[in-house]
Amino acid sequence: MRILIVRIRQMGDTILSTPLFNTLRKSFPDAVIDLVVNERIAKLMEGHPALNHVFPLTAEDHRNALAYLRRAWTIASKGHYDVVMDMRSTMNTLPFSIFAHAKLRIGLRKPYTKWVFNRFVANCGSGDMVAHNLLYADALTQYGTIIPDHRVTLHISEEEQQAFDNYLKKEGVKSDQPLVVVGVTAKLDFKRWDETAMTHLVNRFSNRYPDAQLVFNYAPGEEEAHARKICSLLDHPERVLIDIQARSPRELYALACRSTFFFGNEGGARHIFHAAGVPSFVICAPGSHKSTWLPKDEIPTEGIEPSDLADAQALAQMDDASQYALLTEDIVWQRLSSFLDRHPINSTKE
Repeated sequence: MRILIVRIRQMGDTILSTPLFNTLRKSFPDAVIDLVVNERIAKLMEGHPALNHVFPLTAEDHRNALAYLRRAWTIASKGHYDVVMDMRSTMNTLPFSIFAHAKLRIGLRKPYTKWVFNRFVANCGSGDMVAHNLLYADALTQYGTIIPDHRVTLHISEEEQQAFDNYLKKEGVKSDQPLVVVGVTAKLDFKRWDETAMTHLVNRFSNRYPDAQLVFNYAPGEEEAHARKICSLLDHPERVLIDIQARSPRELYALACRSTFFFGNEGGARHIFHAAGVPSFVICAPGSHKSTWLPKDEIPTEGIEPSDLADAQALAQMDDASQYALLTEDIVWQRLSSFLDRHPINSTKE
């Protein structure tokens, strides 16, 4: 059997699709399982043991409609796929199912998809994203028994990990002290908790764990400026290894594999740490639900969101700023501190 999975979206969505990849591999060990994703995410998925091939879509592919259709035709028609799983089911992704001529075409039920797919998956809504993704595997029961695998996983080579370990050592990271990564910022403003509150939260954490080596996760540009500003406002900025940077999602995974804890704004980075088995506590933006984005598995993971503090009717009357204001520094610290009581981070990660 040959399966093509189309997952053209953001990093977090793709990482939370890895339980589907693992389930398909476990259920159909001899199948060819290929993935189509955006180029930056494709690099992160390289070498994943559940996948045979990862096809990247470049920025140029997205800019040029003809190039995009040509790329979709090349991938879908030459792969001779038996199954196509379109996990977004947008007008942009439908060409893969159209060009593949696969016997089974699985996607979301939308007004414009009924002519393309012959098996449908309901929209996730605010439900569990991992459970939703596994519904695509359930559509293959005609081919054999489905063996669920809920693990969120990524892969990195020993050489890549060693190279990043050498970088950490060069930057002064001590192997006998906890290494904690903090998501102090975010790509989008509406996913970024209040700067002053975040500064105080990091102070409180640092006071509780004075030996912890803190690394701020940020991208170049505005995120870096924001992270450095928070660092400068801390009581003990020297406890932050502010210059340590993961220059790619793969390097961020290498960092995660050497980390003991992650906390801060919820986003794609947190999913990378989850895949590395790192406990995490996150602050979810308005409209971003813990029930959707925090996998329910053996990795300790908790978060806080506005709906923890107000009902749906009240939240409907608030803008994002007002909802964020519900997440006060004291309330967030109380929840984080309770999580740390139950999941201490005194040990380092080998």
